[in-house]
Amino acid sequence: MLVILPPSETKSDGGRGAPLELDTLSFPELNPIRKRIAEAIVDLASDLDASREALGLGRTQLGEIDRNADLWLAPTRPAIERYTGVLYDALDHRSLTRAGRSKAADRLAVGSALFGVVRASDMIPAYRLSGGSKLPGLPTLASVWKPDLSDSLETIDDFVVDLRSGIYQQLGPIRGAVTATVVTEAADGSRKVVSHFNKHYKGLMARELVRTRRNVRDVNALAAVLADAGQRAEITSDDAIVVVTD
Repeated sequence: MLVILPPSETKSDGGRGAPLELDTLSFPELNPIRKRIAEAIVDLASDLDASREALGLGRTQLGEIDRNADLWLAPTRPAIERYTGVLYDALDHRSLTRAGRSKAADRLAVGSALFGVVRASDMIPAYRLSGGSKLPGLPTLASVWKPDLSDSLETIDDFVVDLRSGIYQQLGPIRGAVTATVVTEAADGSRKVVSHFNKHYKGLMARELVRTRRNVRDVNALAAVLADAGQRAEITSDDAIVVVTD
């Protein structure tokens, strides 16, 4: 099983790893596109105003441009430790046992506008680039990544749970991957899609999928893992589930 997480705008600083080497990353067939995008954001960093516009940054976020400028020189750390925020707080990778962290390295990956997708243990620097960013001189990131990212992901010989948000799924859709929607249910039975806490519940889902001893090979086993953890999961098709919260 491979669970693909969405990235986050926020990322941890520093790291103890050597500077970025694309050849060390998983899915090396994506390296030509990774290099193209990386060089574009490094070049863009020399123009503060253009960077702010392209990356959607406020005046208090200029440090994000410095991160891009130092992309090839900055220290790296495992992707699962680089990304931060609501989902990653719920996943709580640091609290996993040694065996759990080993499973996380095998079972987790992260979607990325810069890297396409990386495994949890891949060493990456801090950077700023969103799936909806428009870089000067390049088409949309979806156009840059298609169809190469989809082609690469569809070579995964495993059951895939795609927890990426819509904009990152558009960079590289995966046929047959199971997706999850989080909804809240009111007392009258009406439902609405959860926005902010969507990330929290997907982080909890990822944590349970890392910890489980079940052999998760289809949507039924996935729903069973979530049920074991006290989550209410409804199977809506062979490749989709809905997680219902109060």
